[in-house]
Amino acid sequence: MMKELSVKSDVPLIIEMKNVHRTFGKTAALKDVSLNIQAGEICGIIGRSGAGKSTLIRCVNGLERPDNGIIRIEGQDISGYSDQQLLPVRRRIGMIFQHFNLLSSKTVAENIELPLKIAGYPKNKQKQRVFELLELVGLSDKAQQYPSQLSGGQKQRVGIARALAADPVILLSDEATSALDPETTQSILDLLKSINRELGLTIMLITHEMEVIRQIADRVVVMENGSIVEEGAVIDVFAHPKTTMTRNLLQVITPQLPDSIAKNLKQDKGDNVIVRLHISGENARRPLFAEIAEGTGLQGYLVHGGIELVQDIPVGTLFISLPALEPDRLSTALAYLNAHSDSAEVLGYVSGNA
Repeated sequence: MMKELSVKSDVPLIIEMKNVHRTFGKTAALKDVSLNIQAGEICGIIGRSGAGKSTLIRCVNGLERPDNGIIRIEGQDISGYSDQQLLPVRRRIGMIFQHFNLLSSKTVAENIELPLKIAGYPKNKQKQRVFELLELVGLSDKAQQYPSQLSGGQKQRVGIARALAADPVILLSDEATSALDPETTQSILDLLKSINRELGLTIMLITHEMEVIRQIADRVVVMENGSIVEEGAVIDVFAHPKTTMTRNLLQVITPQLPDSIAKNLKQDKGDNVIVRLHISGENARRPLFAEIAEGTGLQGYLVHGGIELVQDIPVGTLFISLPALEPDRLSTALAYLNAHSDSAEVLGYVSGNA
């Protein structure tokens, strides 16, 4: 079983899962899952289809019951709760979905008002609450329109407003941006970050996209075959992925060596050596080529790659070419790169310039 991530002692846990197991027939959807989520945190749960992400989130809101293990919401062990006992717990948990799940026969305002009615919200305050929520999600002028008159992004904003109607402390997001184009996805992620900051809302985000994790999450949990295989602060996992699954998921947003160079790589000697660097933090701000040239006399150059900010910290993958015809100087340059990067790997040699 994976070691649980340490948490800050001064921040309360709002979701606690310990040794949770859930089986459907002969298939184990969750295997001995333990996870803690702190109040006010945005925790991204990522994995491929069938990894157990949706089952995990359905166990949190009580739609699925674990076969074994403990689930605590705000300190309450809900594992054995009846449907009746779960009602007040579920009111503390909002949910947004990939396909919005809006009622087509009701207006935007009526869709948002519905959970207020179900929760017994004072009737004379319902319309004011709806107005506040529409203003929060930027749809004040859409109150009397129907879902069919809205764009995908607007529908998801209505879904978010509806999920927030009863003042939840936890917001569960199940692939909420998967059906949206990149520009709309960015606007929804910006809205969720704003809600997290302004309301102090805890967000548990299910996704299969590392780009979504990079944009919004404080912490990432990687799932595979019903188990948690890696977890940690987003910057740590992006800069130092420990498992093959995490590295595979990161490949989509991590620069790769161009095919035109990769197909010409040789494992024996050549004119130039191609090195892949994973780099982060202060090392990503160093003048690597100037320092290599000063220390060895070798002139290296960038073949491909890039550096981006993850939680305001630079993280990148660089492919560089160094002259390979002077072994002693090359050895010194490679030692320098190993000392000033997260990892430096010789991929092979090329004849002539890469």
